[in-house]
Amino acid sequence: MDNKKVLMLISWRDFRDEEYFVPKEYLEKKGILVETASLFKGMAQGIEGGEALVDVKIPEVKVEHYDALIACGGPGMVKLLDNLEFQKVVKDFFVFKKIIASICIAGALLAKSKILKNKKATVWSSEMDKGAIKILEKEGAIYQNSDIVVDGDIITASGPKVATEFAEEIYKKLIN
Repeated sequence: MDNKKVLMLISWRDFRDEEYFVPKEYLEKKGILVETASLFKGMAQGIEGGEALVDVKIPEVKVEHYDALIACGGPGMVKLLDNLEFQKVVKDFFVFKKIIASICIAGALLAKSKILKNKKATVWSSEMDKGAIKILEKEGAIYQNSDIVVDGDIITASGPKVATEFAEEIYKKLIN
């Protein structure tokens, strides 16, 4: 289990606090090293006021240094779904056959990064907003109306209420 390392991908402003802090704390308690990446280094701000220290700027990410990628949701991530640097990080983890996990709207980032074709996945949605589901389907994903979906090395979760179970699934993949 030595030296497993995870990169968490967040928006610089308005990431969803629970989707970042719950998995981060869970994995760190299990001995996993967690680093955070975003557009800038320094203190990123969560939608609920939490602060996250960003260790790595997106263009500086070295995929080979990590065992997994976790993309977190929140309103800030919605603005980054078409960001080519964020998509490149996701694609690079995919090419290197690393574990890739997303929670909430970040599942749409995975879809737009073209890694969910013919893969089962879930994403945040509501009665009033099915946009993220449409993105997954448009990009060839097989949408599952579930809290958590695991398809190979890709783990997707629907939102903050399942953040702990999401972290558990990531941990199980890391130690297997």
